[in-house]
Amino acid sequence: MTDTTQSATPEPPAQPPAAKPVRIFLVVVDDSPELKVALRYACLRARKSGGKVALLTVLEKGEMQHWLAVENLIREEQRAEAEQMLQKLAREVNQLTGTLPALYVREGNRTEEVLALIGEEPSISILVLAAGTDPEGPGPLISYYTGRGLGRLHIPLTIVPGGLSNEELDAIT
Repeated sequence: MTDTTQSATPEPPAQPPAAKPVRIFLVVVDDSPELKVALRYACLRARKSGGKVALLTVLEKGEMQHWLAVENLIREEQRAEAEQMLQKLAREVNQLTGTLPALYVREGNRTEEVLALIGEEPSISILVLAAGTDPEGPGPLISYYTGRGLGRLHIPLTIVPGGLSNEELDAIT
């Protein structure tokens, strides 16, 4: 007696669709009044696109190398203040987006540290900055990234007018 049944090759299980990468909106934290505008814009865009927010603060290196102990104390105080500010802003991000942001504290030159972080974290997909409203210009980061630093930036840059109200931001996002 001969077996005439043919063994069918089982089909491989269907692959789930590739997960859509999460867009991360990077906001650079400083003491400027337009920070709140950039932060709200990034949060609203992240919430509507299923993305997340990352916050970066950069501590500028001191010029007091000959007073190293004093500089270390100042740096520790600056780091503690920066971390407190990031925690406060993280609560705001959580209220607006329902997610916690990624938090980064770096030391060095602000423009260089922004580029370094973007290079190290491929999930960061958009840099969000708000333009200053002073007659002096849009601010040092915007001036750099729209000028000689533009070729070094490998993600889109979103510049939000720094004088927008919450209602105006809600309307455009």
